[in-house]
Amino acid sequence: MPKQRRSLTGTVVAITGGARGIGRATAAALVREGAKVAIGDVDAELAERTAAELGGGTIALPLDVTDRASFAHFLDETERRLGPLDVLVNNAGIMQLGRFADETDAVAARQIDINLHGVIFGSKLALQRFLPRRSGHLVNIASTAGKAGVPGGATYSATKHAVVGLTEAIRGEIRGSGVETSVVMPVPVNTELAAGLVRGRGLTATVEPEDVADAIVDALQRPRHDVYVPRAIAAGVRVGALMPRRLAEAIGRSAKTDRILAEADLDARVAYEQRVAAGEPSREHVEAG
Repeated sequence: MPKQRRSLTGTVVAITGGARGIGRATAAALVREGAKVAIGDVDAELAERTAAELGGGTIALPLDVTDRASFAHFLDETERRLGPLDVLVNNAGIMQLGRFADETDAVAARQIDINLHGVIFGSKLALQRFLPRRSGHLVNIASTAGKAGVPGGATYSATKHAVVGLTEAIRGEIRGSGVETSVVMPVPVNTELAAGLVRGRGLTATVEPEDVADAIVDALQRPRHDVYVPRAIAAGVRVGALMPRRLAEAIGRSAKTDRILAEADLDARVAYEQRVAAGEPSREHVEAG
């Protein structure tokens, strides 16, 4: 028997990196389901415009996920204005590409701060609210790069592996608590973060932010931990993990998964990479697979 879908009407949801891309698409999908949504973003002005465009009582708040105090204020203000938090979507993330041996420590540190420390901060702060209530749903956006090391994005892959492992460990710790977890693992998503990537089929295909948003909504309505986007790649990822390394790597080369990041068109990524390196508000601040 399939699980009965839960209603999301009145559910209070906070989304990081919510001004554009996956964050915005997820907010829009949840508003359509009747949820009360707060979007947090380092680009507060853009977040305000997005909230106004989404309507449905959506609120926008400034948020720097690398600052624990900022994250705590984001969730406190969400609860003050919308009510007790039911769902946190840890979506904010960046990706800077290049050969690992040439990567500066500053580039690595910034990806770790946003992609991992931000998720850790948010997860702890959300669980401190969820566990006493014995309810809530923590959604962490990872990537298919969290299941395999992708050349050209070693540190990015490392952060996404960490998010997958973190969420699995949390799931084990809170089992039986009434709190749900989901880790979302999309292939590359058609946002600015994925500009210039090599694309094809399967794991090198590209999905739209709305596809990820729909998968998140479905995971909230019918809770499940592993959320692959598209769902069809789940079997391939699992089978690949059981294969001998040489065979798995050969299949990956044949499918060009080793070229997705390594052969990206860096000219197409200049504006994004410069903004991220400078620490300025990006037009995205959202995740791609």
